[in-house]
Amino acid sequence: MQTSEVQKSLKERTKQFALRIIRLYVALPKREEAQVLGKQLLRSGTSVGAQYHEAQRSRSDAELASKLESALQEIEETCYWLDLVADSGVVPATRLEDLRREAGELTAILITCVRNVKRRIARSR
Repeated sequence: MQTSEVQKSLKERTKQFALRIIRLYVALPKREEAQVLGKQLLRSGTSVGAQYHEAQRSRSDAELASKLESALQEIEETCYWLDLVADSGVVPATRLEDLRREAGELTAILITCVRNVKRRIARSR
């Protein structure tokens, strides 16, 4: 895949991830603890794609690395909230398996992107 194709694919994946997080939030029980966890999950899970989209408008490699790292922080936080939602029994862990798998794949992709940009920065010095 060419770089622009990878970027387009990742933009779509992060958008679809956000939509899945939104649907999960809407389906959560209306109990207070579920809603508190859900709002945290909603915020971080939808922010991954926003941060990635912002990264695509970066004016420098340093800014690109920073934005990608922000997206990475958000996906890591999302994984934490998904774990809490499952471990607290709010949602059965089996129901979250695909979402957790996608979060893991997005994490790996973002780590690779950050490493590549940082290598490029180091080579240009």
